[in-house]
Amino acid sequence: MHIAVAGNIGSGKTTLTRLLSKHYGWVPKYEEVVDNPYLTDFYEDMHRWSFNLQIFFLNRRLSGIIEIQKTGQTVIQDRTIYEDACIFATNLHAMGLMSTRDFDNYIRLYKLMISLIPAPDLIIYLRASVPTLVKRIQKRGREYENSIRLDYLTGLNERYETWIAEYEGPKLILEVDNLQVEDSPEHFSVVIDKIDARLHGLF
Repeated sequence: MHIAVAGNIGSGKTTLTRLLSKHYGWVPKYEEVVDNPYLTDFYEDMHRWSFNLQIFFLNRRLSGIIEIQKTGQTVIQDRTIYEDACIFATNLHAMGLMSTRDFDNYIRLYKLMISLIPAPDLIIYLRASVPTLVKRIQKRGREYENSIRLDYLTGLNERYETWIAEYEGPKLILEVDNLQVEDSPEHFSVVIDKIDARLHGLF
């Protein structure tokens, strides 16, 4: 089984992935950010590095899905391949930070990739307001995220809402502005109940 956690930068994907992995015994597949050779350059000059960054993510995401298929185990993945194209690349293009030529090339490659892979058995979407995202980004203190623009985060959030509303596969939406899954056993228990119900077809 393939479970995926989706959400904007700072929404809590990695934390929830870790907690659910431990609770259910699922194999975690985390988004790789530490060894990404484009992130720092991208946040300093988005127009120059947007295409390179998105191709890097797309390549890594596809490789991760192929690995998930090979394991034969239940894997929980931090971020989906859909977000790369439907959220991040689309937002960069709309903001004028990726050329139409590069965007069209990217989307053609993305559509080919997703035609060759199965969709996740469940997507858990973490819905967070921009103030919550900013607060969490500042709290974790990653240097390369210091220059993230507010309009960039806002645009991403708007596209996330459009994408999740149109996504037709199995999904669970969690409102995370007031959800403290790491610090509150009660909050985490609520999340577990919702996931159990969704996976076992109770709603």
